Amino acid sequence: MEPDPGIGPTPDLSLRVSVATLVRVVFNHPLTGERYLALEQKATLHETDHGGVMVVRSQPFGGAIRILDLKAIHALIGDFHFDSPSSRREQDFRIFIQPSSWPVLREFCIQHLSQVDDLILETDPARELVEEFHDTLKIILQPGQYDCLPIATVLENEAAPTTNIHAKGFLTVRLYRIFEAYISDSTLIRAMLQNSMSHNDQDLRQLAWADFQRGGKGRANAVLALPLKQLREWYADMSPEARNTSIVFEQHRLNETVAAMLEG
Repeated sequence: MEPDPGIGPTPDLSLRVSVATLVRVVFNHPLTGERYLALEQKATLHETDHGGVMVVRSQPFGGAIRILDLKAIHALIGDFHFDSPSSRREQDFRIFIQPSSWPVLREFCIQHLSQVDDLILETDPARELVEEFHDTLKIILQPGQYDCLPIATVLENEAAPTTNIHAKGFLTVRLYRIFEAYISDSTLIRAMLQNSMSHNDQDLRQLAWADFQRGGKGRANAVLALPLKQLREWYADMSPEARNTSIVFEQHRLNETVAAMLEG
C-alpha cells in the first residue's frame, strides 16, 4: 500500500527536515569581465494577524528536492509528515520526522544526492532552474546556455528554528546539494543584468501587490546580480553565527542560504 503522509508536526514527528538544491548561478560581466552572482529576488505577501506584510528577499536559485519514491522513505524511517499542503502536493523534501530518525535519514540523503538520475530523490536541479528563470525573466532556459556541475554538499546538522512561512519557528535541520551554473550565453547575460537594474525592492512590492489585487498570491520575482568578489569579502568579515542569518548587502536583504553556497 502506498504511504499516505499527513501534514504538520505531531508530538512524535517534531523535527523538520529540509533537503534542497542551491544553484550558484554565475557569469562574467560583458564589459568588465568581473564575475557576478545571480540570485532570485522575491517579493512575497505574508498574511499576519494584523494584515498583510510584503517581504522582499533574495535567495539562491533552486529549492526543495522532490521525493520520487515515498515508499522508500517510509520503509527507512517509518511515519513522516509533510510540512504543508504545498509540500505534500509537490512531494517536496520538507518533512517532519521523529528526531531519532535523523541520523539514518541524513546518511541516506547524502548517499543518494551524489547519484545521477537517482530513482528515490530528484538530484538534477535543471527542472527547478528552468521554472525559476521563467518566473524571473520570462525566458525558457536552454541547455546550451549554461554548464551546471555539482560542487559540494552542505549539512546544517544542528536544528534551528525555520523562518519558512509554512512552518515558522519549528526546529529544522538542513541538507543542501550545491551546484554551480555558469551562464555563457551573451544574450541571456544582458537580459539578467537589465532585469536586475530595472527592479528595485519597491518595484517588486508594487508588482506583488498588483498580483494580489488581480487574485494572485501576492508574489513578484526578478534577478538580482551582485559582484561575487565583494559579496564573498562581505561574508568573510562576519562571524559564523552572523553568516547563518538574513543580512543586508547593498540595501538588499539576502536569505541565510546565500552564505551556504559560497566557497569557503
